[in-house]
Order: sequence, then structure tokens, then C-alpha cells
Amino acid sequence: MSSLNLDDFSDLIERPDSGVRRDAEDRRERLAVPPGALGRLDELGEWLSAAQGAVPVRPVKRPRVVLFAGDHGVAELGVSGRPAGSAHELVRAVLEGASPVAVLARRMDVPVRIVDAGLDCDPELLPAEVVRHRVRRGSGRIDVEDALTAEEAEQAVRLGMAIADEEADSGTDLVVLGDLSVGGTTAAAALIAALCGTDASVVTGRGGLGIDDLAWMRKCAAIRDALRRARPVLGDQLQLLTVVGGADLAATTGFLLQAAVRRLPVILDGVVSAACALVAQRAAFRAPDWWLAGQVSGEPAQAKALDRMALNPLLDHGVTVGEGTGALLSLPLVQASAALAAELPERRAGTESGTETETDAETAAATATATATENETGSGAEAETASDQRPAASD
Repeated sequence: MSSLNLDDFSDLIERPDSGVRRDAEDRRERLAVPPGALGRLDELGEWLSAAQGAVPVRPVKRPRVVLFAGDHGVAELGVSGRPAGSAHELVRAVLEGASPVAVLARRMDVPVRIVDAGLDCDPELLPAEVVRHRVRRGSGRIDVEDALTAEEAEQAVRLGMAIADEEADSGTDLVVLGDLSVGGTTAAAALIAALCGTDASVVTGRGGLGIDDLAWMRKCAAIRDALRRARPVLGDQLQLLTVVGGADLAATTGFLLQAAVRRLPVILDGVVSAACALVAQRAAFRAPDWWLAGQVSGEPAQAKALDRMALNPLLDHGVTVGEGTGALLSLPLVQASAALAAELPERRAGTESGTETETDAETAAATATATATENETGSGAEAETASDQRPAASD
């Protein structure tokens, strides 16, 4: 029997400091730019301030992209736009700087960390720092067998927890979370369907590369069969990850839970990170307060999961490539919100509209002068008209 109980995280995770958030809101009311003029950037700045426990909010100086990698046996059914067992090629593309997330990370000067939790390839194909944490070689075919053994599931969750501790201890102040997987969206959709109590057809999407109708039907059938196996174990999140998750999904779940314990904010990417977040929420209901949804991925399962967690995505640009790309695109928004909240000046005492005060005063003075002049001119004209209209004196 496992010694790890995910429900224990419920007592370990606290919400971001509500008192600090109120202080941040009060400070926002005093800024020169009127409240509401910056839209959602105000909300982001206040959220980040509460997460940091600081007013004014500190800049996000040490973000990091963390990608958990793994292959899923269900890909053998032809449910993905990529061949089964080819996730290591995605990893290699990131390492060589040839993938979208690598290009953006280089442009933004954000380091990328890849963690092999369950790739189905020879370890020699990748650097030792990537493969040294591997739990197993590929995850099981969830439509007919468990993705992991109970021991492997616990090992994977503890792996994610350890990575979160390493990031927090190294000074990382915000994590952009993503995945590098083949077949991962199928496992993620099965988890979300199970936790949301919905049918397979409602959560089945077409993946990052898009699949044709026949592949979509195979994917839907695989999720349906996985759901039959998942429903009996819904009361135990670790067992649920064992049955229909995978090494990378279990590690991501552990990472999210421990990051919340360590008060480390996280930006979620697509449907895989959303599924893991939903599992984590089931274990610890306060955990989602530490996460942002970076983008809309177009996967129906992601929309279901985010709605259940009340997370509103920051971006909707139609980016479906995955790999943390959409979440990384949202990072500048978060950084901008912190800069604005910290650096905008407060209104001067006795003013109401901040930077427009002098202009408003000048306008009011000019208006008053014009009115006075008009009154004087009008009075003279009226007097003159009255003089003209008086009857002439008789002789």
C-alpha cells in the first residue's frame, strides 16, 4: 500500500495572503491611472502581490519553463498526430532550440527545464540531466491496462514534488508549466471526463497537430474504454493517476501540489497541465489559487477543466502546438502587470483623476474666463439694445 495520500495536501496548502491582496487593491485605488483602465492587468498584479506577500508587488525576475515528458501506450491506437513512442523527438527539438517554446524562451531569456518522467526511448539518446529522473519507459495503454503500477505512480508524484522543491529553493519566482508527450491529450481527456462526470465525446479533441475524423473516433473510443476503468477509483486521486494517468501526468500533479505548498505561482499551458491541475484540485481545493491559465488550447477537455476550477485563460490566440508555448506567451502579461502595479505613481493629494488634473484645472479656468467675458459682452449688448428701444423725447 502507498504511503502517500494526496488528500494530506489539503492541510498543507494555504491561499495567497488575502490581507496583502486587500492592501494591493487599496494601493491600486490610489494610482494615477484610474481603476479599471488597465483591465485585467490590475487583477493580475493584485494576484501576484498576494502570492508574493508583498506590496508593492516585486517584478518577476526568475521565471522558468518546466516541461514534463513522457510517452503513452494509447498512442499505439493511432490517436495522435505523431507516431507512438516519438516524444523524445519533441525533447530533442527543444534542446536544439528548434521548437516554438525554445524560440520564445530564447527570445525572452527564460531557461527551460525538461524532466523525463516516462519517455519510451533509450536513455543514451538524451542528456543525462533530462533522463536521470525517469520513472519507467512509456506508460501503459489506458484503454486496456493501468498506466502505472501503484509504486510507479507514487514515485512519479514524488518526482514532481522534488522538482517543485528544487525550483523553489533555487529562487525561481514563477513557473511556466507544460508537457512534451505523445498520447498525453488522450490520457488527460480521460482524467477530465472522469472527474467532471461527462462522456468521452464531450472531451475528445484533435490534439496539437490535428487528427482526421477516423483518428478522432479511435481516440473517443479509447477515452470511453479508459473511463470505464477510471470510474471505480474516483475516490482516490493517486489510484486514478495509476489507472488512467501516466508517469508525466502523475509527476505534473505532484509538482502542482508541492508548488502550491511552497507558494510558487504557476502558469498552466494546455489540456495536459489542466488535467493534472484538476486532479490536484480534487486533493487540495485551495491549490488553484496559486495557478493562472495561460491560454485557450482549443481542446474541449481543457475548457471543461478550467471551468471547473474557475480559471479564466489569459490568451486566446489559437495556439495549439502545446509544449508550454501558449503559457510562455502569457508570461509578458504577468510581468507587465507587476511592473505597472509597482512603478505607476500615486495621485497627488486632493486630486481625483491623477495625470489629467492639471489639464482639467486649466480647462475649467478657461471655461470660467470665457463665461465671464460672454456675460460682460451680453450685458453691454442688452443695455445698448434697450437704449435704442426707448421712445424719443417729445419736443
